[in-house]
Amino acid sequence: MKLILDQVVAESELIRVMTFRSASGDELPAYTAGAHIEFDVGSAGKRSYSLLDWPTARDGSTAGRPSGYNIGVQREDAGEGGSQAMHALNVGQTIEATAPQNNFALADGPEPVLLLAGGIGITPMISMATALQQQARSFQLHYSARNASRMGFAESLKTAFGDAVSFYFDDTNPLDLANLTGSLASDTKVYLCGPRGMIDAARSAAVAAGIDEESIHIELFTSVETQSGDTAFEVEISASGQVITVAADQTIIEALESAGIDVMYDCQRGDCGICQCDVISGTPDHRDVVLSDAERASGKVMQICVSRAKTPRLVIDIS
Repeated sequence: MKLILDQVVAESELIRVMTFRSASGDELPAYTAGAHIEFDVGSAGKRSYSLLDWPTARDGSTAGRPSGYNIGVQREDAGEGGSQAMHALNVGQTIEATAPQNNFALADGPEPVLLLAGGIGITPMISMATALQQQARSFQLHYSARNASRMGFAESLKTAFGDAVSFYFDDTNPLDLANLTGSLASDTKVYLCGPRGMIDAARSAAVAAGIDEESIHIELFTSVETQSGDTAFEVEISASGQVITVAADQTIIEALESAGIDVMYDCQRGDCGICQCDVISGTPDHRDVVLSDAERASGKVMQICVSRAKTPRLVIDIS
């Protein structure tokens, strides 16, 4: 799609709420809570942002089928430039984007829901809280940030969701995950979105509290990063026998695409599960957040967008 930037509102020093409309005037595709669109930001590549819905939109449109798409973009000065490029857009400027996709959708059902957000990971949670409120489903939204100055949307969240929202700050009122998850009913559906450290800790706490891993849904707001000690390794495609070298600063997907091999993927953060493939031999170095502990321990599947190898060669099935 071609979208035109219609409005920019400063939510905080670092966060901008940006409203896009169809450049052609056509009706925009509908979506559900948790969906995102991917923008082409030129030399910075492609960047995904969650679509943002409130119970009452500024323009009076209905959630899921607005006259414009709203996103929240937090500028990351130490990042790879995607958020900076988005912040540099001017009202009236056009940009290409995909239609909405949703790998983080709310599951239907009567069970209570826990929404836990860290930092800018609050954006899909706002849409989820809106949908849950409209469905009259029981939910709690817990929102943590480094400090008050880094927290966006606080006043709007209080107005929209009242006592269903709780706020935490790392410097004055840190989130106690063990206490929070320990109070949950065993059938609670848990949705986590934020940085890797928070997600790993929250997932472990929820499992320890008796929440089934299949009831925990995750979206990671962090790009894949090279880790100290990463080295090159080989990937062999089981069906063809083709062997591809994955460089120390390269993902498996990047190496496969460079070799002319088409791969199905989306998030490239290790949280959607779309790029999952079977491991025939070799030992994966799991760096995703979507696999269960049992799946990781088995060594039989992996997410090739972020995970690497502990052995010199992996043989994988990407069919």
